[in-house]
Amino acid sequence: MANRLLPIAVLAAAVAAASACGGGGGRAGRVHGTARAAPAGTGYTSDQLGQALLQQVTGYRRGEPDSGEYGSLKALRNAAQVRQEAKLDKPTCADAQSGGGKVAADVPAALVTFAKSDGQTATETLMGVADADAEQQVETRVPAGCLTFRTRLGGQWAEHRVTEARRGGIGDGSRTVGVTTTSGDQRINTWYVVFQGRHYLGTVTVFGPNATRAEAEGLARASVAQARGILDG
Repeated sequence: MANRLLPIAVLAAAVAAASACGGGGGRAGRVHGTARAAPAGTGYTSDQLGQALLQQVTGYRRGEPDSGEYGSLKALRNAAQVRQEAKLDKPTCADAQSGGGKVAADVPAALVTFAKSDGQTATETLMGVADADAEQQVETRVPAGCLTFRTRLGGQWAEHRVTEARRGGIGDGSRTVGVTTTSGDQRINTWYVVFQGRHYLGTVTVFGPNATRAEAEGLARASVAQARGILDG
């Protein structure tokens, strides 16, 4: 599942848990160059994308960022393992539950997760892709028949309900997806924003019982502003 762009809710939890470690770091400076050439058609290396990640989010603690090929990022590999263990009640919706979109495992990427004391997380990922590929990701939609589904992890079932907004204007175009997950008496929200920039694709995920669309989209706008300041500077 290393190339799945939109994780289902249980995978969002895995990404958050894998990335929400202690750490920090000073504010990155502007990028004036890189030690190795960017892959053809992508525009940026993983090192440049790593410098363009958000440095702080109010109310959250920054984890240790990760960069490299998309398929090599630890959080995404851990999510892939969880996905393999999860059972779906609608197997034909396997691709739809990841948004239908895919990112090649070898594209340059960088990821960082911020965590609150109550366990809520916000994860940002930047990927160096061609503009046409980024546009395709933004235009992808979840089929109507896959807007509700159930998953079983171990012996526990969870119900998921998907809400997808119309195309938005974050960056050069965006899409917002929400997933409400209910398991027993627990309810968790996941809000996921996919947005396009110049020669890159970005995602922001907010995961937790109090996660909101407004917060996810606000962080996505902050991500765009940060990336433009670093990558276009």
